[in-house]
Amino acid sequence: MMKIRRQAKILELINQYDIETQDELAGHLREEGFKATQATISRDIRELKLMKVSVGGGHQKYTAVEAGSEKLVEKYLRVLRDGFVDMDMAGSLIVIRTVSGMAMAVAAALDAMNWSEVAGCIAGDDTIFCAVHTQDEAVSIMEKIRSNIS
Repeated sequence: MMKIRRQAKILELINQYDIETQDELAGHLREEGFKATQATISRDIRELKLMKVSVGGGHQKYTAVEAGSEKLVEKYLRVLRDGFVDMDMAGSLIVIRTVSGMAMAVAAALDAMNWSEVAGCIAGDDTIFCAVHTQDEAVSIMEKIRSNIS
């Protein structure tokens, strides 16, 4: 029940304020009486499928993406293109570098692609660990990413 109330508050906060970072979101949540760790907030952002969009002046903010939107895939591809810097492979793990602050959005975009080869993604500030089932599938995913960013 607390998770539902916290996530509803997050949606309310991102609609009310231009929240640019997880720390900023955590601060707003604390002001509203919610205690949440960075890991919890990160998980909430992912579950809510929040993305960062540019608000000008080099700033970004979290926003909710409408589920079922016909242009949803294109939005995710745009996030992937805008945030992607480079990538490398370590076994069946793909390490993806992003623009600072964009890793969570790019990881959400990758997860939203529902590529069967991807087991899941973990994102920091500018780095994503994308776990893929096999090394051959990692090569395939890297090719898919390259074809979608060019």
